[in-house]
Amino acid sequence: MNGWKTIRLASAMVGVVMAAVPAWSATLIKIDGSSTVYPITEAVAEEFQKKDRTVRITVGISGTGGGFKKFCGGETDLADASRPIKATEVKQCLDNKIEYIELPVAFDGLAVMVNPKNTWATSMTVTELKKLWEPAAQGKITRWNQVRAGWPDKEIRLFGPGVDSGTYDYFTEAVVGKEHASRGDYTASEDDNVLVQGVVGDPLALGFFGVSYYDSNKARLKLVAIDDENPKNGAGPILPTADTIKNGTYQPLSRPIFLYVNKKALDRPEIADLVKFYLTAGRELVNEVGYIPLPDKVYELALKRVETRTVGSVFGGKGSQVGVTLESLLSVESR
Repeated sequence: MNGWKTIRLASAMVGVVMAAVPAWSATLIKIDGSSTVYPITEAVAEEFQKKDRTVRITVGISGTGGGFKKFCGGETDLADASRPIKATEVKQCLDNKIEYIELPVAFDGLAVMVNPKNTWATSMTVTELKKLWEPAAQGKITRWNQVRAGWPDKEIRLFGPGVDSGTYDYFTEAVVGKEHASRGDYTASEDDNVLVQGVVGDPLALGFFGVSYYDSNKARLKLVAIDDENPKNGAGPILPTADTIKNGTYQPLSRPIFLYVNKKALDRPEIADLVKFYLTAGRELVNEVGYIPLPDKVYELALKRVETRTVGSVFGGKGSQVGVTLESLLSVESR
């Protein structure tokens, strides 16, 4: 076959393919944000696109902070967030005339993990975690036996989310007592899979990230049970499980995670349909990808926020908050 015929045939084939593909630009839905919420949103997006093949959904991972920057700048329609929106982000949205609706979508636990070859760190207290991760630990608490006497006199190597991550924000608030306060000499990434690989490849490593990433790699990681030293939440060290996260005994590292939707974007039928699908059919997908579904009452209250176009955050723009009850916050709002 000569070159010209080849080009003409190729052009014809491209024309057939293009004719079979819808005009995506009119129905593109853009989502970005938390790597923790990403597996849920990606699963929902895949199922929704099977239901409505005229829609294309892109889901990015910029971290919660990075996702809010894009969302409040009007670059995306929805934002995945592993913590509530902060005052600075509220202001950015306000400055750009972006009204948003906050929707809780699941429960998540922050898992503390070590390499399976680590035989000593089966549990840690919140006090020990703080000693290891607080800003004053930088360059000083560098060996395992400095965290607890009797542990090996070996270097400890740390892995955790980057500063744009909502998981980082929540962990520092829950453990250190102040959001964004931590040592800086650790290996950071917005991609939880990078953190998993770091801990898997280093017998002296310790890291923290969403428990779903542990569930996906449990054969290669070892969970550390956490003791918050508060008998009201259960006695002794507790591992993150669906039950301990849902009933609140795994403290202080249990939290809700969120989807934020641009109010104006809800005027587009495909986005309104997607959000409703997320809060209804998406409940089963939450469990399938390793997260804990919210009580039905909370999903109902979230759907009511969408129906009534209730803008703003029930957390008052204060960012990460430990030990809150979603049902009580949303119930008060709906009265």
